[in-house]
Parts: sequence; C-alpha cells; structure tokens
Amino acid sequence: MNLREKTLSENILFTGNIITVHLDEVQLPNGKTATREVVEHPGGVCVAALNDNDQLLFVRQYRYPYGEVLLELPAGKLSPGEDPLECGKRELQEETGAVAQHYESLGRLYPSPGYCGEIIHMFYASGLTYGEMNPDEDEFLEVERIPLEKAVQMVLDNEITDAKTQTAVLKVAEKRRRNLL
Repeated sequence: MNLREKTLSENILFTGNIITVHLDEVQLPNGKTATREVVEHPGGVCVAALNDNDQLLFVRQYRYPYGEVLLELPAGKLSPGEDPLECGKRELQEETGAVAQHYESLGRLYPSPGYCGEIIHMFYASGLTYGEMNPDEDEFLEVERIPLEKAVQMVLDNEITDAKTQTAVLKVAEKRRRNLL
C-alpha cells in the first residue's frame, strides 16, 4: 500500500524568527483530501558530552513554553545551511565552556512528527577540555556534571523530561554497555 500523501496546497499562516506555520491541503492514499497543520523549524543539535569521570555535562535553563527550569544536554538551533556537527561544537562551547577532541553521531531525532518538521541531530562528545562559557545574551544557564548511570536513572524516574536529552542519555548508556563508544 502506498502511504504517501500529496500536497495540493500550502497556506502560510505565520512566519517568525524561528518557525513558520502553514496549513496544507493533502490528497490521502485513498484519494480523499485532508488538512495538515505544519510547523517548519530549521532543526537543531544535542550533545552528550562525557568527561573522563563518566559524567555528562548538562545545563539547567528556564523553558518558557513549560514555565519550568529543565535539565537538558547542551543543545541549540541550526542556522540555515549550517553543518550539524559544527553547530554542536559551537553549542557545547557556548553553553558549557567545553571543547571535545572526539565526536560521534548518535543519529537523528524527530521530536514531534505529527505536526513539526524539526530534526535534532544528536552527538556524543569525549576528550573534553574546558574554557570559558559564551552563552547567547538571552541565555541564562547553570552547568551540572552528572554521572552517566545517575542520568539514566533520572530519565527512568522522569526527572529529565526533555525528549532529546532522554534519547541521547539512553543511547550513550547503551552504546557504552555494548562497548561501542
């Protein structure tokens, strides 16, 4: 069975600094039509940086849509045309002051495929050295170092609620368990 939908029309409702929202009309595989609400996002990165003491670097920051301070791995938005690895290197340094000697892809994450086209590129980083943090002027962060096994337990206990962070933490732990990192 062909599961693809064909776009018949696209109506842009909003264009902002980060997202574009549109309402599309699509033709379904059975020939009928439906509407799709879509949020376009340039994508982002997430970096699971593990130090020599088996601690992951995290940042705490306020997330306005939830009205909460969240514990997350360093992450950021891709600029148009930017290489995801270069973005990850930049975000790790800006948010934590760390620079890594080694990076490895942990794959891509589609955070909410029902309505959003965002893709998050996840990386593992090791061989860390430290310098000065350089957050964006509208970023207010606290850096924390948490042992990998404790971070896994925090994911399982729902103390870490961010999807990209949960996924990257669990991927690093499992790859370590299998001796793949």
